[in-house]
Amino acid sequence: MRSSNILVGVLGALTALVLAGPAPAQDYPTRTVTLVVPFAAGGPTDVISRIVAEHMSRTIGQQIIIENVLGAGGTTASTRVARATPDGYTIMMGHMGTHAASVGLYPKLAYNPETDFEPIGLAAGTPILILARKDLPPKDLKEFITWVKANEDKVNQAHAGVGSVSFTTCTLLSSILNIKPTSVPYQGTGPAMNALVGGQVDYMCDQIVNAVPQIKGGTIKAYAIATAERNPSLPELPTTKEAGLPAFEVSAWNALFAPKGTPKPVLDKLNAALVKALDDENVRKRLLDLGSDIPGPQRRTPQALAALVKSEVARWTPILKGSALN
Repeated sequence: MRSSNILVGVLGALTALVLAGPAPAQDYPTRTVTLVVPFAAGGPTDVISRIVAEHMSRTIGQQIIIENVLGAGGTTASTRVARATPDGYTIMMGHMGTHAASVGLYPKLAYNPETDFEPIGLAAGTPILILARKDLPPKDLKEFITWVKANEDKVNQAHAGVGSVSFTTCTLLSSILNIKPTSVPYQGTGPAMNALVGGQVDYMCDQIVNAVPQIKGGTIKAYAIATAERNPSLPELPTTKEAGLPAFEVSAWNALFAPKGTPKPVLDKLNAALVKALDDENVRKRLLDLGSDIPGPQRRTPQALAALVKSEVARWTPILKGSALN
């Protein structure tokens, strides 16, 4: 009799677990959500993450905390999230570097950007600028090109690690100019920018989000923006085409991803919260003031993000494959 009672109790418990299976996804979230940012605090990905997460927290009713995980151009953080429990409590703010350029740069990449993540939605586009320390001699982009070619053996170029947007875009620039400057890696774009402001490096390619305050403050100089049109936050800054380098046209992006296998109801709630944040007047103003491009409704869906990742991997792999990991 006692054995029968134990068996009945075990079966009852198992039945309860089976019946309760879908509930966690439907009730999500019931606790704090961790948003992993693959670079140091203060960089463009970190800034965008904090702006968006603050509003999303209010929508989902739980705090979204930022955790900066550094290393290997953002791939350390990406690997961690790809292997995290797919329950929606660990997500990440990926970008062009972690979810596209990394494929061409790292032959033994520990994850596949196209298959190891669930896309949540595109958060922001971030135009790229060609920047320099404030006392670098060239006055405009044409002079910069001449100067950097003449001083190739002495020039230092900062970046946020192999695979980062700053590394990727300046690799493209170096390819176009046929130069091989000395590259100096940092643990994030924030530290790289600090080095540029301090005059420890000569130039870098960076996302506009990280640069507007420094440019307006006069602590660095900007030569051009690599977009088809000028940006409202820096209306006096010419495009690369206007400045004489039309071949260098590139824009980065930031987007939310979850581990593969995260339940669809969870993904839907996160996407809805992101969309609501991007429609908020205050969030939009903060992002636009930094020079970000806010994606329209059709570009915010998981399907659109999946297509973007696929196209970006195809674009950057042939450009970056075999690049020196310096």
